[in-house]
Amino acid sequence: MKFDPASNIQDLLQFGEYGDVNPSVCDSATFTFMQAKTMLETFKGEAEGCFLYSRHWNPSNKYLADAIAAMEGSEAAWVTASGMGAITSAILQICNAGDHIVSSMTTYGGTYAFLSNYIKKFDISVTFVNITDLAQVKAAIRPNTKIIYTETMTNPMLEISDIPALAAMAHEHGLKLVVDNTFTPMMVSPSKFGADVVVYSLTKFVNGKNDCVAGAICGSLEFINALIDVNNGTAMLLGPVLDPLRSSSILKNMHTLHIRMQQHSKNALYLSEKLSEMGLRVIYPGLKDHKGHELLKSMYNPAFGFGGMLAIDVKIAEKASELMEKMEKEGVGYLAVSLGYFKTLFSNSGKSTSSEVPDDIQKEMGLSDGLIRFSVGLDHDIERTFERIKISLKEVGL
Repeated sequence: MKFDPASNIQDLLQFGEYGDVNPSVCDSATFTFMQAKTMLETFKGEAEGCFLYSRHWNPSNKYLADAIAAMEGSEAAWVTASGMGAITSAILQICNAGDHIVSSMTTYGGTYAFLSNYIKKFDISVTFVNITDLAQVKAAIRPNTKIIYTETMTNPMLEISDIPALAAMAHEHGLKLVVDNTFTPMMVSPSKFGADVVVYSLTKFVNGKNDCVAGAICGSLEFINALIDVNNGTAMLLGPVLDPLRSSSILKNMHTLHIRMQQHSKNALYLSEKLSEMGLRVIYPGLKDHKGHELLKSMYNPAFGFGGMLAIDVKIAEKASELMEKMEKEGVGYLAVSLGYFKTLFSNSGKSTSSEVPDDIQKEMGLSDGLIRFSVGLDHDIERTFERIKISLKEVGL
């Protein structure tokens, strides 16, 4: 039977303690026990269905985590207070001092900064590679390597990672493949292609409203339990816990994710095709000339298209700024970072979400000074949006 993330979410029977159709919000930091013995068992992780303290588990967070695991097809999940909280906790759970990571060079700027700068204080080294060059990935593996890290669709160059091949390579060498699937929820399910750990910024497409910051870690039940172990669990001890009220809000939004992803993808494909016809350099995996087009087709769920992310290259940062300001005035969307919002968002990646990446590395990955990343919104009339983009392009001389 084909894996269907939307139906998996729909089939969850999650309702409140009084029969409410939405699970109750558990507004409590700590939980009572009728017997001291049960508290002791809960501390040891031996009491099924018992809650101890909300930094460990909260019923509202558990509802959301179960929905995320159902969407991803993993045994379990745990939710965090941010996407970076998910990424850093997962990596630090796997790696110890003296270990090594092979990471995609093209990755979110915050992730790049963590791997390039912050993680050095733990004596963990990182080699950045072109993740689409499997020979280069393999050559970077060392005896002390513990992780291959990548994004399904990389930020901001929209390269496509070969998840099955990377998983096979990782497992051949006894490594864990960790994949950030923020750009491609429901479209691609990395767990089903061998990824050991999948992380999300729920802030983006999954929640879809840019009204909160949240993240998730998906993996085996053994990994998630280790992550929240009261003695050694990275997430338990560093404490990036998500507020239960936000969990409740995100959970409700997940039930419309499949519809939203379809519209994001439909609109992004339309704009990509029209902008390409105008002679602009467009990066979008749904275009047949994208080098990752066929690879993505081999992994994606056709019902959800090629995603809502596209980029155009106007070569010069000043020209990109001029165009973005004009598009905002024309009502195309907002000049803002982040993505997955119901309105179109655009930013000059090299000067914003990838600004942590040094200039020489930006050039090596092919990131132009004039690259504009679009998160295409849920516009009902995408033709009207395109006409506004055309006016903006014309007025800035493009």
